[in-house]
Formats: sequence, C-alpha cells, structure tokens
Amino acid sequence: MKEYTVGESTYRLADGLTDFQLGLYMHLVDWKRAHLTEECGCHKHEGRLIPYDSMLPAELKEELQPLYRPIVGRVRTHQQRFPFKLHKFAGHMASSQMACINLFVPLLQHPKVATTVLRSVNPELASIATDHLDEGFQIEYWPGRGTDRGPLNDHSRGAGTDSDIGIAYRDHQGRLCLWLIEHKLTEREFTTCGGAVSKGRTDEHRCEPAADIVGDHDLCYYHGDAGCGYTYWDITDRHEDVFPRDRLAAKPECPFKGGMNQLWRNMVLALAVEDDPDQPYERVHFSVVHHQDNHALEPTMQAFRELTDHNARFDSLTSRQLVEAVESTGADELSDWAAWYRGLYRV
Repeated sequence: MKEYTVGESTYRLADGLTDFQLGLYMHLVDWKRAHLTEECGCHKHEGRLIPYDSMLPAELKEELQPLYRPIVGRVRTHQQRFPFKLHKFAGHMASSQMACINLFVPLLQHPKVATTVLRSVNPELASIATDHLDEGFQIEYWPGRGTDRGPLNDHSRGAGTDSDIGIAYRDHQGRLCLWLIEHKLTEREFTTCGGAVSKGRTDEHRCEPAADIVGDHDLCYYHGDAGCGYTYWDITDRHEDVFPRDRLAAKPECPFKGGMNQLWRNMVLALAVEDDPDQPYERVHFSVVHHQDNHALEPTMQAFRELTDHNARFDSLTSRQLVEAVESTGADELSDWAAWYRGLYRV
C-alpha cells in the first residue's frame, strides 16, 4: 500500500500503479467518497488487514456496490438461475466484473435498443435471442452445470475458463449465434498461464521451444494424463483455420505462456461450444471490451491477432464505443444510465 496526496486529498492505493491506473483509481475513490462512503475497505495480507481507499467496506460489497442500482434485483435473480461467483475483488471500485455487469446488463434490459447498439459494433447481429440463456445473456458464461467440468475439462470449484458475459443473438440469416466477451477495466495484462508456474509440473513439462509443444502436447502441463488433462490443445488442433500450426510453432516459447493465455482459453471455449452438437449455436465468436484509455492490453491483443492470422472470430472494442452508440439512439430509457456510467468510469 502507498499513500498518494493530491491537493488536500489523500489516497491509500496499491503501489506500482501505471499513470492510467493511478488516475482512474483516484477518480473512482473520489466517486466513491461523493456517492457512497468515505470509509475504506481492507485487504488481508500476511495476517494483517491493510486499508485501501479503492476498496469498499464489507457491508457495501454485500449490497453489490457499485452496481447500477436499478439492475441489482435483476442481477440477483440472474444469479439464482445461472449461479456465478463474485470475483475476489468485486468490492474494489475498479472491479472489471462489476464494470462489465454495469455496462451490459442495463443495455440488455431493452432488447430493441440493445440490438441497434450492439449491431453498430457487430454488424452480423440482427436481433438479441431473448429465448435463450436468461433473456439473451449469461454473466460469467460457461456451458456446463454443477460439477460438470465443461467442454475444456477445466472447470472446478476454484478454477475454469469462462467469459465475463455471453450474449445470444440471431444473425441476418436467422442463425443462432453466441458472442463471448471478456471485459477489462484497469488491468495492464490478461491472465497468464498458471500451468507454467504450477507446483505440479514435472521434468516432463516445458514451455519452449514452441515447435516442441506443438508437436508433443504432453510437454504442456495443461495437457495429458501427467498434467491437468485439459482439452485446450485438442480444440486448437481441430481449428487450424484459427490457430495456424506454422505460426504457433515459429515462436521461441509457447505463445500462450503470457497474456495470450486468457485470449487462447476464451477462444477455444468459443470453438468448443460451436463444435458441441448439444449446443444450439451455429457460430460463436469472442471479443475483448476495454476502457478506452487502457492501452496496456493492445500489444497482447495485437500479438494474438497476428498469431491467429487476423481471424474474424476475435476482435476488440471500447466501453466508450458502446456508451456513445447508446447515446446516438436517443433512447430515453437509457439516458440516466449512460450519464451514470460515464461519470463512474470516466468514459
């Protein structure tokens, strides 16, 4: 924890923040103090409770702050139908999970407006498929239930691949499609490979050179009986149109060791859902939505575009694009939300 002082205001925040993170964290703290409380929350570290002004007190986290108040009941109802876990830092003002819900759920309460808005960034979209999922969406989307390990064989009580939100829609040919979205607010990188640093690794596992892993997936801790038994590489092999083997093998080390790991897992989840004969979706694709001033993620996204030969199944957009698209519709039912969202997240 580090104290930052600007004028007469003091901010107890994490150390080592980038300029963008520091600026947005301070803004979020100012918003919290003006609209919610001046009290801070605490994070337990090595047996000590450390105060952070960017975190909410426990009672406000229980109230699902800082969710947009008109959707709180809807989110709780959705959670009963499609159980999902709040992230560990859901009580942080910079929670990407909360920011994602705040961005999409108010919009999806109005399917006609949502169709117009989302079509502006996804031209394939003809209508929201409100007869699928929970009136067209699912928070923390994954296709399994209960103890099912899912199509990637990686889901458990403490881990597993899912997307921040899934949106069902029909395209202009009437085909049912699914749009998986990962949302980032202040993160400087995507989630990296846990297998590369796992204590369960043996001498059989290694991450370089990439050509060896592409040729023998058992070298990857995620794959095979000696590792986790996840199906990431099996799905990757089935879809050379998305993951050209020559591009993967040309890397000095596994391309999915760093930040591309989360992009890879979301993409193979999309492909697995599309391949599954028990799933109704004819096409599934994946996007990243990020804050317009967060440029730290672009190198990893660009590397992923190049690795996948700029495949149209992956793209990215900003939260500002969506808010501006809402405002351009002139929809009175979302005008208050748009102003609120802009004010909270400095969009």
